Amino acid sequence: MSGHIVTFGEVLLRFATPGHRLTVQCDALEMVVGGAEANVAAGLASLGHEVTMLTRLPSSPLGDKARAALGAAGIDTSRIGRAPGRMGLYFLESGAGLRPSSITYDRAGSLFAGSSSGEFDFASALEGARLLHLSGITPALGPGGVALAQAAIAAANSAGVPICFDGNYRALLWDAWDSSPREILTDLMQSATIMIGNHRDISLVLGKAFSGDGSDRRREAALAAFDAFPRLQLIASTARHVVNSGHHRIAARLDARDGAHQTSEVDVTGIVDRIGTGDAYAAGILHKWLAGADLVAMAQAGLAYTILKYTVPGGMCLVSPDELEAFSASGGDVRR
Repeated sequence: MSGHIVTFGEVLLRFATPGHRLTVQCDALEMVVGGAEANVAAGLASLGHEVTMLTRLPSSPLGDKARAALGAAGIDTSRIGRAPGRMGLYFLESGAGLRPSSITYDRAGSLFAGSSSGEFDFASALEGARLLHLSGITPALGPGGVALAQAAIAAANSAGVPICFDGNYRALLWDAWDSSPREILTDLMQSATIMIGNHRDISLVLGKAFSGDGSDRRREAALAAFDAFPRLQLIASTARHVVNSGHHRIAARLDARDGAHQTSEVDVTGIVDRIGTGDAYAAGILHKWLAGADLVAMAQAGLAYTILKYTVPGGMCLVSPDELEAFSASGGDVRR
């Protein structure tokens, strides 16, 4: 099927400590371009899809850097607006062993966060689109971000474009203002066809706990979400157990209204970069969903793309479809 995918959200610059150093030890930081929606866009573009990024970037060298990185990833940047302002930033202190990584945001007052919905041509960008992907990070930026997410979703609904919504709950952002994340996210989720999120995200949105364990609890949460959101058709989640910063165990799960599939757990060691693995998972799932694949194939592709992202520096997974199909993980439920 022809048609493009639209991703909507803020593009960020990430400054990371090199060599797992503490910030106080560093005189220089490594800069890369990222952001949840941009990472998903890059993954889908690398997997051969036509992807348009809808955002705004400062008319500055930093904005130029961000736009160039998106273009180099194969993303259509023609819908990116430019204006004076600042980039959103975040600082990553890379963990090691049992010391976890930590993130410090510096994105208040960014050009994107201060934008109004009238500064985006949603209708034109969504014309002929196959999917709109956005996340809960945009509404977490403040009342203006809520309005932006609402406008994007309203435009997709008007155009008859399915919506993928990644909960991407960021407590540091929501807690920075007088927010009502449950109310806001519940409203936005009403229009979603696909949800990226687990039982904890569903518990937050629905305001209820789920009593089962493991896959039973996830199925209970999924069924509750399907009852609450009539348009919702698919829920994609991961089960991640962190042994230490260089060793994770991860499985992928897909829930539909009439069934579910969960992969075997895979040990991931020698981790190069943890950031962006959830975005890679979303890209892998959507890659197969757009092709009409079944739950098993979607879960396998999502898990494989996640594991591959662990090996790639930066926030974007730039692995080709051939590399994805050829990938195998010893002992894991991944396509071989």
